[in-house]
Amino acid sequence: MRVGDLVTPALVADLGVLDHNVSTMATARPGAALRPHVKAFQCTELAARLRDAGHHAFCCATVREVEGMVAAGLGSDLLLANEVVDVGRLAVLGSLVAEGKGRVTVAVDSPETIAAASVTGIREVLIDVDVGMPRCGCEPSEAGALADAARKSGLTVRGVMGYEGHMMHKADRRLRVDGVKRAMSVLAAAHDDVGGDVLSGGGTGSWDCNDTVTELQAGSYVLMDGDYARLDLPFREGLVVLTTVLSVSARGHVVLDGGLKALAMDSGDPTVRGGGEVLYCADEHTVVVGGTWSVGDRVGLRPAHIDPTISKHARLHLVDNPTGGGDAEVLETWSVDLRGW
Repeated sequence: MRVGDLVTPALVADLGVLDHNVSTMATARPGAALRPHVKAFQCTELAARLRDAGHHAFCCATVREVEGMVAAGLGSDLLLANEVVDVGRLAVLGSLVAEGKGRVTVAVDSPETIAAASVTGIREVLIDVDVGMPRCGCEPSEAGALADAARKSGLTVRGVMGYEGHMMHKADRRLRVDGVKRAMSVLAAAHDDVGGDVLSGGGTGSWDCNDTVTELQAGSYVLMDGDYARLDLPFREGLVVLTTVLSVSARGHVVLDGGLKALAMDSGDPTVRGGGEVLYCADEHTVVVGGTWSVGDRVGLRPAHIDPTISKHARLHLVDNPTGGGDAEVLETWSVDLRGW
């Protein structure tokens, strides 16, 4: 199959860029020093490629991701890095643990999440600590008491986790490095109270400046996105939403057949590969200017946020020459099989 044969909008990845990014990270964070976050790509075939690069422990954001990773034989050490209070869904994971199909650790940050884990067969947890980003995580001063409560409930506390997401996209490297250091000092202090072998956290934006964690939770680096591309990172953008020109206006704008239903917009507009400017995105369309296009031409849009963009697509097509236009060969097509909850 050729790229020109794909029905658009289609999700297309540069295999060479993927391999470069995986190798670059694996060199800096080999083996267990990296816990890749599958929420960024939601694809077990890509996760298997990371396993082959030496990474055997993975982060998941949803119960569905954990289930899918176990089913794919990638469940030797999975961290569900989100709190879950639905005991029915947690019981599914508890059954996988009881049957010896996978090792599953769950994040907890309250008596309620501890109770949910303890009654559903979950055996291992991390205490999730708020290190400055207003999201999940207990107050740092409460981490030790929560760890004690978890142990009294029969759970093994492996350690702590904390995400310095509020620092992850700081374009000024000095501000980013200083902010990560402050956040991780909070996590390290909480770990002193909690104990355990694991300090888990970080992400693509702190890949080279978070020297506190024992395992880095990074995922976006594999194919990158526009938001991270603004930073001084060695990883390359390798993902486009391939679209087709539907209409060319005499007023200078061009209409593409991929819009909000194909692209995440929470981090801003996509960029046009090869030049041009996005005017706006509508449900099924993106309107661009600044290029010379004809009806039927293929145009690649680079998303500003990889995770929710990939979740809008059922398949990821791999090519090794994305500049080859419609003649570029589609080497593989991977299912985006970890979507859902």
